[in-house]
Amino acid sequence: MRSKQPLQFYSEPLPGVDCAELHGKLIVIEGPDAVGRTTQIALLHQWLEQEGHAVLDTGMARGALAGKGIKQAKEGNTLGPITMTLYYTTDFADRLENEIVPALRAGFVVLTDRYIFSIMARAIARGEDRRWIDQVMGFGLVPHAVYYLRADVKHLVSRVVLGRGAFDYWESGMDMRFGGNMFDSFVKYQTKLIRALDSMAKKYDFVTVDASRAPDQIFCDLKQHISNLEIRRIRNTPQIRRRRENSNIARAQ
Repeated sequence: MRSKQPLQFYSEPLPGVDCAELHGKLIVIEGPDAVGRTTQIALLHQWLEQEGHAVLDTGMARGALAGKGIKQAKEGNTLGPITMTLYYTTDFADRLENEIVPALRAGFVVLTDRYIFSIMARAIARGEDRRWIDQVMGFGLVPHAVYYLRADVKHLVSRVVLGRGAFDYWESGMDMRFGGNMFDSFVKYQTKLIRALDSMAKKYDFVTVDASRAPDQIFCDLKQHISNLEIRRIRNTPQIRRRRENSNIARAQ
């Protein structure tokens, strides 16, 4: 179980950040690839805004500093496992300092599509040292809630085949060649990811949600859980409107 209250740093704090000034809510949606996180983030964002809350949503590789570079490097399939971990860590640090913390100061609900846990799970699945990656990601803030969308690999395969029609190189762990083809590698890599996330569930106090069901059923569960967080409404000031507009622009990009 986690030993700190929400919006405290797990280990090393970011310089200049006073946790007492953070008045918003930090909500994390975690899970393996193709499990439906992005769909749920979009539904939750719309619902929360309809309920009168200011919302910022963010996710991996969306930062101004490293996001574009990560996407370019992935196009060439050139990232080694440690380089990948440090690249995503840089992206997270940038978004934490320049997006997440300012939004929390302003009282926003911050929805994040994956968090430090996916970076850690990816590293563990690729054989990196667990203690090292745990220390590296220690500057993350403790969220108010982590909802772990969990499904078995067979369900993920069905979603990829029926939804996209093809397997992604990185989601299949082909950089490590877990299998002789994308299907076999996807199954083995996602199995390792799920195992790593399962091992974190108790330590980091995840709320596990059955993601093998229909999206509307999952959404209903998430709404019920989030409704219990007692999110405070804030006034719709010009600053808040600008941050909402910036969030919408970032999502469109």
